[in-house]
Amino acid sequence: VDASVSRNQGVRVFMSDGSRMVFRLSGTGTRGATLRVYLERHEPDAAKHDQPVASALASLSTAARDLARLKELTGLDRPTQVT
Repeated sequence: VDASVSRNQGVRVFMSDGSRMVFRLSGTGTRGATLRVYLERHEPDAAKHDQPVASALASLSTAARDLARLKELTGLDRPTQVT
């Protein structure tokens, strides 16, 4: 709205099919911060719009985990909170 730009707010990864992942730290410092991962994928087929989100984004979610090496770096194999 005001044409402002915020830099260094996270990492965006664009996939060849137009999907994207956004990785962003949330919190005041690096210790105890929350890593927020946003996944987006366009589905042009209206017949598939009612599928569960986890199913619709499963391959993108796996790619995000692999790319970020979350289990290797954090020891976590699933989110501690999903919103």
